[in-house]
Amino acid sequence: MLMIAEATERADTTTRKTRILAVASGGGHWVQLLRLRPAFVGEHVVYVTVNRAYRAEIGAAPFHVVNDATRWNKWGLIKLAARMAWIMLRERPDAVVTTGAAPGYFAILLGKLFGARTAWIDSMANVDCLSLSGQKVGRWTDLWLTQWPSLARKDGPRFEGSVL
Repeated sequence: MLMIAEATERADTTTRKTRILAVASGGGHWVQLLRLRPAFVGEHVVYVTVNRAYRAEIGAAPFHVVNDATRWNKWGLIKLAARMAWIMLRERPDAVVTTGAAPGYFAILLGKLFGARTAWIDSMANVDCLSLSGQKVGRWTDLWLTQWPSLARKDGPRFEGSVL
């Protein structure tokens, strides 16, 4: 991915691998994030998701679990944002890549505050409209993609082909 290449160039000046924070909620979001793994080869990837059982799918890579929350659970969103802030402070990523939903939203917002390059790839499941998180995160992300050409707009997200 172009964004990862740009972050890698930035990291090369310090002679270390690009630190990528790969974030997804559960189910299809997680499956789609794992499909991006070939783009991360050779970099330092830290995974963040909502289900501890997913740890088995990523081998020895660093792994964090956050709570899942929805817009109807304000306390859960606050807890999620706080946990994600702690992860950002600990991991200091050069790039944040997410397929959504709420954990990815907070990862993008906080990633920008920490100076990371950010990429939001809206879920393949969102055929008729962008996800709510995807709609809200667009102005904060460096790379904002949709899986469906009919959902692409001039002001974003872009359609660059089916990437997942």
